[in-house]
Amino acid sequence: MTVSYTLKVANSRFGGFSKLLFRWKGSIYKLLYKEFIVFMVLYAVLSLVYRRVLTEEQKRLYTKVAQYCNRSTDLIPMSFVLGFYVTLIVNRWWAQYTSIPLPDQLMCVISSNVHGKDERGRILRRTLIRYANLSAVLILRSISTRVLKRFPTMDHVVEAGFMTQDERKKFESLHSDFNKYWIPCVWFTNLAAQARRDGRIRDDVALRLLMDELNLYRAKCSMLFHYDWISIPLVYTQVVTIAVYSFFAFCLIGRQFLEPLEPGQEGDLDMYVPLSTLLQFFFYAGWLKVAEQIINPFGEDDDDFETNKLIDRNLQVSLLSVDDMYQNLPPMVKDKYWNESTAQPPYTMATASETLKPSFLGSTFDMCMSEDAEQSQMVEASPSVPCIQTPLLSRFFAAASPAISIKNFSRGSRARSHVWRPQTDSGFPSPYPKRSEDPELVARIKEEEMEDEASRASEPTTPGSHLGHTRLPEASETQRKELLLIQVKAPSSESTGADGPEAWEP
Repeated sequence: MTVSYTLKVANSRFGGFSKLLFRWKGSIYKLLYKEFIVFMVLYAVLSLVYRRVLTEEQKRLYTKVAQYCNRSTDLIPMSFVLGFYVTLIVNRWWAQYTSIPLPDQLMCVISSNVHGKDERGRILRRTLIRYANLSAVLILRSISTRVLKRFPTMDHVVEAGFMTQDERKKFESLHSDFNKYWIPCVWFTNLAAQARRDGRIRDDVALRLLMDELNLYRAKCSMLFHYDWISIPLVYTQVVTIAVYSFFAFCLIGRQFLEPLEPGQEGDLDMYVPLSTLLQFFFYAGWLKVAEQIINPFGEDDDDFETNKLIDRNLQVSLLSVDDMYQNLPPMVKDKYWNESTAQPPYTMATASETLKPSFLGSTFDMCMSEDAEQSQMVEASPSVPCIQTPLLSRFFAAASPAISIKNFSRGSRARSHVWRPQTDSGFPSPYPKRSEDPELVARIKEEEMEDEASRASEPTTPGSHLGHTRLPEASETQRKELLLIQVKAPSSESTGADGPEAWEP
């Protein structure tokens, strides 16, 4: 019977796992105690022979041999070999459990798509699900010793009600050199096709759904058969077993408490009982025993699968669902929360404290954005303003900068970029009223404007070309200031300082 201790570890508490150490059934002590006793007896015999039987010369020779054996234990990669092997075994063990065929999905499809309240419809549904259960029994009988002991012959299968005498004759008349667990699945498909022709299955979509569920069920039966057929390569199991046994054979000789070779030389502490070696044996040999137990979970070990219980459960539940529960529905009524917009089931006194905990709405739900009001200010992007890449930022980002150059608006401007910042002393409102101006930057802007005025006065008024661009007509001072007030997209948080937005250099 499977040993379950899930309830014991439902809550993590002090010494929670320690209570599990005193259980016998399914424990490592039950698996390992015989090997452990043999190892201790052999170690004690060698220790007595060394201490009481050997002469001084023989002790010196034994000491050299023991030192050699102790060094040899370091050459065996026990952790790597055993760790990889047990991991492979555990993954295979869980995959075999998930491959056990369960009829739950198939029985729901049969109950909803194979119609008929008469005796013919009832027989049809029960026969379909019985064929599915028969296929599972045949495959489990081929791989599980528990199931084989329960159904040693086909007479026992017939007597249990999984198969009729006529079906047995049909089954045995079909000769095949391979396992015939798939025959009931073929009977299932033929019977389902006949039910479709008779109108018991009303459309092809329902028939297709029924066939898909059957194929999934049959695929799991096939996987169990292949897991039983294809084992982990024997050479790997042999390598692991030889590694463990040879390791502790060296330990029997090399971990003895020895006398020093030279007179007056200080030797190791003689404790008589090698505690560290015994613990090492318990860990490594126990690891090997774990793999030995679960490499085939369809045996009769304490933690092997309860295949007979699964057969009982599957047959009972599936027949109940396709027969007694067919169109046997409770009346539909208004639920308890019919007039409530928010349903809130009641709590007991033991769980009332959970109502005090707020619901989780997201990791950033409680993030306060009101600390920096400027970051939360809504701005509108101007699609008419071209995006010019900022040379400084373009070294790190491939994004475009919403900088504006005065040369795009003034005639005769130089072919260099200008830094622009909204000003408050020119009579126009600033888009950033709460931020202080940088005097040095404002002075720099005014100086560049004066240089532009001087360059325009020295250039001819005739149209011409400058750096390959057509000259713009002369703009008035008012128009130029209005163009400077074009709103652009506010800078990101990376380009915003404590006093306001930094100067944008195109």
